[in-house]
Amino acid sequence: MGNVEDPQDARVRLWAPVAQAVALLLGPYAEVVLHDPDTDRVLGIWNPMTSRGVGDPSLLGELEDLEPSAQDVFGPYEKLLVDGRRLTSVSAVLRDPQGRPSAVLCINLDRTPLEQAAAVLSAFGAPTVQRPEPLFEQDWSERIQHIIGSYVRETGRPVERMTRQDRLAVLGRLEEARVFAVRRAAPVVAGALQVSRSTVYGLLAELRSPNAKD
Repeated sequence: MGNVEDPQDARVRLWAPVAQAVALLLGPYAEVVLHDPDTDRVLGIWNPMTSRGVGDPSLLGELEDLEPSAQDVFGPYEKLLVDGRRLTSVSAVLRDPQGRPSAVLCINLDRTPLEQAAAVLSAFGAPTVQRPEPLFEQDWSERIQHIIGSYVRETGRPVERMTRQDRLAVLGRLEEARVFAVRRAAPVVAGALQVSRSTVYGLLAELRSPNAKD
């Protein structure tokens, strides 16, 4: 681990054990940087991910654009390295006994291994061909689940947070799939959308109205 630090600076001597501990715990995927807020220069860097070193510009101006997530803590927020790696970063303002900002401690976590693991897990067991529709065309309850589930995945909005317009859009898709041609479909749709049966009938009436918007 190529640590660089200014051993003559009292702030480095004070905070170096903390920075070293975090770097050892999360290494080799975490970089820890101690900044001087007065000079906007780097005081120390542990497990560096770039070529910057002690004395280089900190460019801490970005913190001014962030809302603190806790007292003197900013982030986690996203950063991007020139090689395309995405980082999750968090920064903490460290104050002296008089309450003045003495240093800023930043931890940059490389998300690459997490994203690679997520990609592997996502691909594991994932379907490789289109769903064989003939197997399901007579299963209307499965069709309801599939249409509603597809809408949730597309919009990222779960059933319990759907708006009226969302429900109209879902019912439109179900109508197009001729789900409501099945006599007992409406109660099943109401249960799946977590609304009352009368709500489903009301929205269907609106959907089928000649004045309904295209």
